[in-house]
Amino acid sequence: MVWRKLPGGFLLCVMLCMAWTSAWAEVERGQVTNLPIPRFVSLKAEEGNVRRGPSLSHRIDWVFTRRNMPLQVTGEYGHWRRVQDRDGQGGWVHYSLLSGVRHVIVEADMTALRVKPDPDAPVSAHAEAGVVARLESCTLDWCRVIAGGSKGWVEKRAIWGVEPSEIRD
Repeated sequence: MVWRKLPGGFLLCVMLCMAWTSAWAEVERGQVTNLPIPRFVSLKAEEGNVRRGPSLSHRIDWVFTRRNMPLQVTGEYGHWRRVQDRDGQGGWVHYSLLSGVRHVIVEADMTALRVKPDPDAPVSAHAEAGVVARLESCTLDWCRVIAGGSKGWVEKRAIWGVEPSEIRD
């Protein structure tokens, strides 16, 4: 085998690509969609029946009644997704009731929405616990959200519907 010297940046790129590929392969994937499991989605409809099993013949155990509510997908079977809410309640929902548009739910009461991702940044608004907000972007510790016409950055630990290490542009 013949080796020749390549620019240092090339080696770094190859090493990063190998690490990324390795991490990608380690993530559990859904058998139907090949998307990561678990993952977050939101309820597209005003109401969504949550069934005991993945078919219309299974009993309805719950009815989610909040549009855009964030849910975590924990399983897949055909056109059905096993989901749970922030309290761990859930079951099987038809995929047509779910959306990939991400939303989060505010967990801490009177959470500050800040102008920039900094604990000392000015507060643009406050959100009560239970408010559902649209997720825009995230750094390691902060997420930019839109809630009730207000935009701002919230600390990631104050919301549910995003992985702790998730970064979104």
